[in-house]
Amino acid sequence: MLIRLGYEIAIDCAEATPVISLLEIHKQRQADIKRQTRVLTSPSVPTRLYHDLYGNACRRFIAPGGGFRILYDAVVEDSGETDEVNTLAREVPVAELPDDVLCYLLGSRYCETDHLSDLAWQLFGSVPSGWARVQAIVDYVHNRLSFGYGYARPTRTAAQAHEERVGVCRDFAHLAITLCRCMNIPARYVNGYLGDIGVPVDPAPMDFSAWLEVFLDGKWYTFDPRHNMPRIGRVVIARGRDATDVPLLHSFGPHRLSLFKVWTYEQESNLFNPPHHGVDRTASAQMLA
Repeated sequence: MLIRLGYEIAIDCAEATPVISLLEIHKQRQADIKRQTRVLTSPSVPTRLYHDLYGNACRRFIAPGGGFRILYDAVVEDSGETDEVNTLAREVPVAELPDDVLCYLLGSRYCETDHLSDLAWQLFGSVPSGWARVQAIVDYVHNRLSFGYGYARPTRTAAQAHEERVGVCRDFAHLAITLCRCMNIPARYVNGYLGDIGVPVDPAPMDFSAWLEVFLDGKWYTFDPRHNMPRIGRVVIARGRDATDVPLLHSFGPHRLSLFKVWTYEQESNLFNPPHHGVDRTASAQMLA
């Protein structure tokens, strides 16, 4: 299938401000891009790409004082298959984990394992290890938290989400990641595009989504505690320890978000028509660092 996706984001800055965006489609999906625009800025400014410690493509630019807009649009080919499920996947003993996976066992800014370790072992210590244990964690988070965009707060940690019992997709991901790490299961944070493909259309404005990947049996598997079901059409943007590592926009100075649009939908033809922009949401606190 073909998936049309993109974004239009505008910010206001009091003065020229350095900005880093993590909005590029991940390098693992670059070969699937069939058509795309350049990353367009208004006013036009020079931009430069680099890759961070986790292999994510980051774009540097200087946003001038006043209004500044970023626009991107693409068509990506997708298999149309749902997230892989392997109920027989086993946990890998810590001593046998690859070196580059070990960092995803540690606590991080939003995933305070020290606060939730005792709870995790009480809840999941007797659950069979491997896929069943991870699914039990995801089920618990899905049932524990209530989702709502109005609950967005950029400083909420996993332990706070557990206590408050509310959150947006990043809070669901942070809590599940933390509980997995407490059980010595490597877990990492992922953000990207996830449209309403194969499921009823959500009337809320489209947003970037967050989920987690868990290392079992030598590979990374996708889990999504907000939706808690295999989905079609995920397109990864970035991965990291938690949202600290992958803010969609990071400004080195104050800014105000004035426009935020995201689109992700199945495109039925090869024509590169204007995208379905959907509804503005200019207060999406969960997208910014």
